[in-house]
Amino acid sequence: MEKQSGRAKKRYSHTVFEDWCKKCGICSSFCPKNVIGQDEHGGPVFERPEDCIGCRFCELHCPDFAITVQELDSDTVGDV
Repeated sequence: MEKQSGRAKKRYSHTVFEDWCKKCGICSSFCPKNVIGQDEHGGPVFERPEDCIGCRFCELHCPDFAITVQELDSDTVGDV
């Protein structure tokens, strides 16, 4: 696990419910770390998941509740 300022860096999993997503781009617009990009159809793509800080702005601003962000347990990180 990566260390950041003497502490273990937290990791997060991201789930997009494709049937709910209308590909509006709000999630990528609100991401402060530019983790989320968009595919050729405007759907979310987690291009830099290792940079996610877990703020959940994407999840909170999604009008269709199509994204969830979950903190991974330290013993789960190696399995991802």
